Amino acid sequence: MNRKGYAALGLTLALSALTGCMVGPNYKTPAAAATPAFKEAPPTSFTEQDGWKPGQPSDTQLKGDWWSLFNDAQLTALEVQVDTANQTLKAAEANFRAARGQIGYARSNEAPTIGVGPSISATRYSANQLYFPPALANNGEGNFQLPVDLNYEIDLWGRIRRGVTSAREQAQASDADHENARLSLHAELAMDYFGLRTADAQIKLLDDTVKAYESALQLTQDRFEGGAAPQSDVAQARTQLDQARVQRTDIEVQRTQYEHAIAVLVGKPPSELTVPVLPLNSQAPAIPRIPGMLPATLLERRPDIAGDERRMASANEQIGIAEAAYYPTLSLSAIAGFQGTSALNWFTWPSRFWAVGPTFSETLFDAGRRRSAKNITEAQYDSTVGNYRQTVLTAFQQVEDNLAALRVLEDEARQQHEATASAEQSLDLFQTRYEGGVDTYLQVVTWQTAALNNQRNDLDIFERRLDASVLLIKALGGGWDTTKLPPV
Repeated sequence: MNRKGYAALGLTLALSALTGCMVGPNYKTPAAAATPAFKEAPPTSFTEQDGWKPGQPSDTQLKGDWWSLFNDAQLTALEVQVDTANQTLKAAEANFRAARGQIGYARSNEAPTIGVGPSISATRYSANQLYFPPALANNGEGNFQLPVDLNYEIDLWGRIRRGVTSAREQAQASDADHENARLSLHAELAMDYFGLRTADAQIKLLDDTVKAYESALQLTQDRFEGGAAPQSDVAQARTQLDQARVQRTDIEVQRTQYEHAIAVLVGKPPSELTVPVLPLNSQAPAIPRIPGMLPATLLERRPDIAGDERRMASANEQIGIAEAAYYPTLSLSAIAGFQGTSALNWFTWPSRFWAVGPTFSETLFDAGRRRSAKNITEAQYDSTVGNYRQTVLTAFQQVEDNLAALRVLEDEARQQHEATASAEQSLDLFQTRYEGGVDTYLQVVTWQTAALNNQRNDLDIFERRLDASVLLIKALGGGWDTTKLPPV
């Protein structure tokens, strides 16, 4: 390499030292809504836990297998299948792998691109072509080439580095999306399972009711045949029995749908999964006392909040990339290799060739294209900020909603138990009075209906308490926190 070549290379290396410069804003997490304590009080069963006392963080935290809090072996057996078999979760995991692949793609721009293009050809020039001396015509000549090209953009203004950082942040957002999908699917499975168990309890209750109504119908039939009751009592008893049978059949449709939904969630065709019948009232899951947390920590424990925050960071990098377009680019290009007229002299030392040097380029006029691109990235960043803040607000709302639901439903369950006991007692009383001829059968029918409705309400409220517990766990982020984001 001669002096000019060394000078060009030295200039390029000196300019490359400027790659420490970066244009565009540095990322800072925007402020979001915050509150020192949750407004809604938890159920009284939670108040003994330090985690729900204002200003005192919980010593215990939700774990990843939060469904074990319900102490239901069948639920746990189904939940563990979600991570390995659910197709929606597999799609989310594939999206994360694709996002992680984008990091390598962006990082490749930090290194030079080297290519090789060997070629062998033979060329004969026509002696009769225009402006070509016929004396120079020959019978053809060989052209053997082995060039090696190098192209390298020196990252003066941080465009490439910001692209890599943006790809990393997008990958972390994708991982948070994957975890959010996982949390949602586990919660959906738990709620479907509790719906199925409630349906089992409803079916058992209605089966018992049908048996009781059949006995009541036989009693009124015997009294009618003995002349102690009118035929209208028989009609009323038969109507009540038929209505109970209809309700029982209708519940079977709900149970079937819940079972099919569970099958899909664990990655199986509905025909391949049968969940054994196990009514809630025979072995009820526990209403868990959920470990609490301070509102401030919610931002670190919700994967959807983390995903939106990482998208904000990525959008901020895009502003810097758009701003770098205002500045000149510096590229280093080089080519070297061997070129000969035949295979014999192709790789001889005189056949060598090379060229190297930097290239500056700067756009002088683009009719506002770069300005528009920068405006677009700034608007997109503002959009991600709005989404992030809205997600935070929604998170607080969901926690407050389910705290209130659990507290109110706890009181409602106690009131409903009392109402159910009262209705059952009234039914026993009027059945005895009817059998003694004191009251008409209409009173029995009325209290049969009231007792059945209250018994079904008992089951419905218990299911709602279980669902609210699941939703509160989901609102608190399950057992996840931002330390689990991959250091991609």
